[in-house]
Amino acid sequence: MSKERILIVDDEKEIRDLIDIYLKGEGYDTLKAENGEEALNILEKQNVDLIILDIMMPKVNGIEACLRIREEREMPIIMLSAKSEDMDKILGLNTGADDYLTKPFNPLELVARVKSQLRRYKRFNKALAQVDTQEKEDNILEIEELSINLETHEVFKEGDEIKLTPTEFDILVLLGGNRGKVFSIENIYNSVWKQDFMQSDNTVMVHIRKVREKIEDDPRKPKYIKTVWGVGYKIDR
Repeated sequence: MSKERILIVDDEKEIRDLIDIYLKGEGYDTLKAENGEEALNILEKQNVDLIILDIMMPKVNGIEACLRIREEREMPIIMLSAKSEDMDKILGLNTGADDYLTKPFNPLELVARVKSQLRRYKRFNKALAQVDTQEKEDNILEIEELSINLETHEVFKEGDEIKLTPTEFDILVLLGGNRGKVFSIENIYNSVWKQDFMQSDNTVMVHIRKVREKIEDDPRKPKYIKTVWGVGYKIDR
């Protein structure tokens, strides 16, 4: 049974308790908070492997809490929201969330997403098997000025550390470890999220934009992650 610890943050007690029941049924340890402020206080005292974070909460809402968490921590964050509009989803992903689920949701789907995020957080993406043998031995993937440590999940550009979320890191490694290969949005989603792709889902594009904002000198003229129009994305440097 898994012993990972998950922090459930939602101002609705019924939802906290429902998620708690399903996660404990899968063997996870859980902590609960009713707003972002309480969650931040818990994180100062407790080690947490994943956070389930509602957006609409009093005091410190989920967006603000996510931004503050990402200043220091890289564990997966799954956002929850009663809204279904794309802009709400994009806002959540832009703050550093790894996944997003709209209320009302199926608790079994949430559990599946928790498992998926924890699997990715704890081991390298399967695509790393295709990375050059010498690079794997050194645990370093070099792409011009970028240096990617596959063991510590650290990324440096000309010696300066770049903070990526686990999902952003996986996307960079997927493309960088398969230089010259074009990945469609569906390929990236299936490889990184390990879930079936929905044609209307813009999650991958949002994450690609965030990675570019962090690694590119000019995100509008990217030299690392190139768009192959009508096909997908690649790194070929």
